[in-house]
Amino acid sequence: MPPMFRALEQRNYRLWALADLVSVTGTWMQVIALNWLVLSRTGSASAVGGAILLQALPTLLLGSWAGSLADRFPARRILVITQGAHALLSVGMAVLAAGHAPLSWVFALTFGAGLVGVFDGPALGRFGSQVVGRKDLGNALALGSILSSGGRILGMSLAGVLVAVTGESTLFLINAASFLVVIGAMFAVRPEELHPLATSTPERAGVRAGLRILLRDRTLLTLFALAFVLSSLGRNYQVTMAAMSQGPLGAGAAGYGLLSTVFAVGTVLGGLMAARFRELSVKLLLVAAGATSVLQSVSGAMGGLWTFAAVLVPIAAGAVIIDTTMSTRVQLDTAEDLRGRVVATHGMVAAAAGAVGGPLLGWLCERFGPGHALESAGLVTGVATLVAAGLLMGRPALVRWLPGRSRVAPATPELVEQSPAVPGLTLVTTVPPVTTPAQPAAAQPAVARLATAEV
Repeated sequence: MPPMFRALEQRNYRLWALADLVSVTGTWMQVIALNWLVLSRTGSASAVGGAILLQALPTLLLGSWAGSLADRFPARRILVITQGAHALLSVGMAVLAAGHAPLSWVFALTFGAGLVGVFDGPALGRFGSQVVGRKDLGNALALGSILSSGGRILGMSLAGVLVAVTGESTLFLINAASFLVVIGAMFAVRPEELHPLATSTPERAGVRAGLRILLRDRTLLTLFALAFVLSSLGRNYQVTMAAMSQGPLGAGAAGYGLLSTVFAVGTVLGGLMAARFRELSVKLLLVAAGATSVLQSVSGAMGGLWTFAAVLVPIAAGAVIIDTTMSTRVQLDTAEDLRGRVVATHGMVAAAAGAVGGPLLGWLCERFGPGHALESAGLVTGVATLVAAGLLMGRPALVRWLPGRSRVAPATPELVEQSPAVPGLTLVTTVPPVTTPAQPAAAQPAVARLATAEV
């Protein structure tokens, strides 16, 4: 099997990847069904936005507690509960869609799905890491982004056909069945081939202990800050593509549909590119962030539909590389017993970025025009990338980038764990982590959702 598909050599990952594809497809079918149900009953796009907010709100409020829970208890036990709860909620949505129940009930179940999803994500992150192990996690995340894009396209396509033929209820029931597939995959994997992760000791367990440790990690804080800026101003292309189609490009709804398809193709290409890298490093992250920032500014000056679409392809590919590399680094460069809390915090950053970035980009498009909004946002993300490079790399590390300079051996993970002030680049190392419980090594379903790409 080619190296870019090396994670698929593992039987457990093949099962988990198949379950992921089924679940992501079902999830997007439910997204379309829910949006259409709310829109058809209210005629209000704001009501659809409210439903989306209800799903995202629990992540911002309870993400830290969910991560702490995932670090203390077996991931599979949590996932059986959460996936089963998701299935029941989807069945409930199907019943409401078939009848004439008040819309407030639909919103209540929507909030319930978001509440269950808070506890679902960190546990999925830990279990996905156990399926593939440290060595192939980056490759699995890259392949997962391809599955996520494929499931998104497949789910939206099937939903567009079925919602007109069978109604919304069928889509909710299909999604309910997809959660049962994930539960089946968890019990079908071979336990002896899993890669155990350390769980938190009492003194390192809990939200406060995790927060104290994370706040001392300058590298992780810098990565999260960069992720927030890139996600809020460099990922909300659903907003800017619509504004460009309606405004400067004059392409209308048909053009927006074309750009959405082009963007999806770009995400698949980005996943394939990320899978080819043996190591997803901080250097790769910064290069991809800088390149996409420049391309984003360039895209704002494009006056034609096809030229804008051509620039959109590498932007979408770069977004996947960034998100996959970010997810890999924040997990592998922190302690294993913090993995759940790190995944939860990453999800909270993504949710906050979406909540802030969407309205902000919308306002910029209305106030200054979509072209200028893209140019300005690209400039801001570019500056943020340069600042992050200075903080993450430091002058000695930057010198090592120059040709003809001797390379300095990176510090071991043990030294980084004991000395949080060490510059972040030393965390990107090929030295195996300590595996003793006293000092261990750090989506959604399956590994695909670990990438948490906001594309």
